[in-house]
Amino acid sequence: MKTFALIGNPNCGKTTLFNALTGSTAHVGNWPGVTVDKREGVYKDGGKKIKIVDLPGIYSLSPYTPEELIARNFILSDEPDAIVNIVDATNLERNLYLTTQILEIDIPVIIALNMMDEVEKSGDKINLSKLEKQLGVPVVAISALKGSGLKQLMDRADSMQNKRVGTTILKGSMDEHLDKAVDFYRRENNSSPLFHAVKLLENDEIELKKSGAAEIVESFGNVDLEAAIADARYSYISENLAVAKSKGNGQTLTKSDKIDKVLTHRIWAIPIFLLVLFAIFHLTFSENLLFLNGFGDSTAWMPSLVECGLAVEEDGETVYNNFGVEILAVFYDGTVYSPGVMLTNFLNLFLDHISSGVVTLMQNAGAAEWTVGLVGDGILGGIFAVLGFLPQILVLFLFFSILEDTGYMARIAFVLDRIFRRFGLSGRAFMPMIMGFGCSVPATVNTRTLADDKERTATIRVIPFFSCGAKLPILTAVAGGIVAAFGVGNADVITFGMYILGIAAAIVCVLLMRNTSLKGDTPPFIMELPTYRMPGFKNLMLHLWDKTKHFIKKAFTIIFASTVIIWLLSHLSWNWNYLSDEEMQNSILASLGMLLQPLFTPLGFGSQLGEFGWVFAVAVITGLVAKENVIATFTTLAICISAYAGSGTQDGVQELVGLIDVITQSSQVPQQQFIAALIAFIAFNMTTIPCFAACATAKSELQKGKFKWTLLFWLVASYVVGAAVYTVGSWWWTVFIWLAAVVAVSVVIVLKNKEKKK
Repeated sequence: MKTFALIGNPNCGKTTLFNALTGSTAHVGNWPGVTVDKREGVYKDGGKKIKIVDLPGIYSLSPYTPEELIARNFILSDEPDAIVNIVDATNLERNLYLTTQILEIDIPVIIALNMMDEVEKSGDKINLSKLEKQLGVPVVAISALKGSGLKQLMDRADSMQNKRVGTTILKGSMDEHLDKAVDFYRRENNSSPLFHAVKLLENDEIELKKSGAAEIVESFGNVDLEAAIADARYSYISENLAVAKSKGNGQTLTKSDKIDKVLTHRIWAIPIFLLVLFAIFHLTFSENLLFLNGFGDSTAWMPSLVECGLAVEEDGETVYNNFGVEILAVFYDGTVYSPGVMLTNFLNLFLDHISSGVVTLMQNAGAAEWTVGLVGDGILGGIFAVLGFLPQILVLFLFFSILEDTGYMARIAFVLDRIFRRFGLSGRAFMPMIMGFGCSVPATVNTRTLADDKERTATIRVIPFFSCGAKLPILTAVAGGIVAAFGVGNADVITFGMYILGIAAAIVCVLLMRNTSLKGDTPPFIMELPTYRMPGFKNLMLHLWDKTKHFIKKAFTIIFASTVIIWLLSHLSWNWNYLSDEEMQNSILASLGMLLQPLFTPLGFGSQLGEFGWVFAVAVITGLVAKENVIATFTTLAICISAYAGSGTQDGVQELVGLIDVITQSSQVPQQQFIAALIAFIAFNMTTIPCFAACATAKSELQKGKFKWTLLFWLVASYVVGAAVYTVGSWWWTVFIWLAAVVAVSVVIVLKNKEKKK
């Protein structure tokens, strides 16, 4: 089977082409650095199969970044049968700089001129035959997003000769030096001697390590050949290649330029970004979509289904007149729900009927009480509680994917560079951070794009503060529980506030690290903003399907095992005797939870929550395996603890509300302090040690000896953030104490840094 390598600049549509050719679910982002490692897939056309390798997006083949090193090593060492160089036709001159380097390698090359639909839309034209003649290799016009020209591209690539001798556009004064270097590599029997020779003239650090190479460079004299080569490439492109493109309407400002005047405005860019984030959270989590009842009480004036006579309240549970009214409640019950809540309600209705049906069948079949409890409360209760949040996770993920694919996230990285630079980070560090909203694992891997090790370490440590999809059920359930139990606030506002808190905590921690233990120079950040594009429906759906598969797989493996263990430990004594729900306080799990409970007292969900507060301690510990376990733990235990909480619903929120009611009655905790404790619980889980998978990834990416300090950092940071949220939320005046502590720490840091400078 032949192997083709895809290579091109960041944002040229390379990974989109890879997905279109292979049907792969590789992540497609609209900023540099999304593809860190190569990805492989197979292109199939009838009986023909070709392996496609997606290499990182790079600007050159000089080993200045990890991406460039990966791409260079693969092409020179693995020697693919052909190189498919993807060129952004809307930025022809800039993209062809890499092309001139690729042509110097002894491998067949074909140019995929991507985004030709956008070129035609703008009225511009590109003379393909002229470009092909100048480059000496095939050039094919394609649109990876729309799938046009792909078969022609692959057919022409497959028909190319197996051998090709590299060519260069470098002519003139450096010919003598180049010939000498080429002869040196030919004598050493190196493949692609022309490519290595040019790199040697550029003082490439890899080439200089080869025996005898340094002597060749010394013979050139004190000539800055690297700058001369760069100038020669750009001059050739301008004079011979860029002229193949002709402007149509002569517009000076493109549509993207006009949009950027607003979205990257020096003053309004950040407020607009925050407004966009709030709109996303509102459409995902709000139970008052159109604000028909204002920002306060959601039952202010619109009648609920109970008030309309379509449902009744029985023992704290809403009973609907018929199935049609139950379906109506998915969309409306005194107010109009957001799309995310509607989808969640619909899925929970479906899961609720499945769970009730399974339990009824088991009871009618005469199953033992403990088996009914294990299956209904333990397994189905825990798994369905987590699955119930899948719609909101996917809706949120969809919105973030749209922001990425349109090019908006690249603008945010550009805007935030001005702010991040003051904290010792470049705007490039924002890219893996924002990926943390999806999953901490690929976000951590993506830090390889950061050149400075200290910047990488600081970024890896704060990535978990950007709440991933696994933490979303915690935010949604607890926020919904606060609103339902106490009738205050809006779930979407609380969730939005928690995301902002995570970002703020990340900035503060980075500022602290970059001025103390990880102090260093801020690396430069240079990127070209991509043209705004409509995201491809197919790519978005592949992205969401990949997320769904990952979530469901985790639900029926890790979470399944966890819920079984939690239920068993909560119904077994130390003598291994079976305990009923009423005897749960004597269980193994309860005793372990009570042992840990005092540790969280400064955070509000410790000893002050009384006899059932241990559930929060247990949920924190199970969440270290997988964050979805937090809500699975709540649901499994709450069903057993509260008789009326176990009404058969498995949406996580209702079970938590029942648990809150029981704790409120048993501990007499003031409402304000309990709300502060619940928010502190969210904050702690957002910033503490992430799941095992993220920890393993962080350990592999960090330098030796850094991981243990990273674990300590996560524990201390989450404890401090949680304690601050609880104390300020309970007693507002403590904000002055926290501010005084921040000022004191800042003064100490400034003074110590001044001493070191002396």
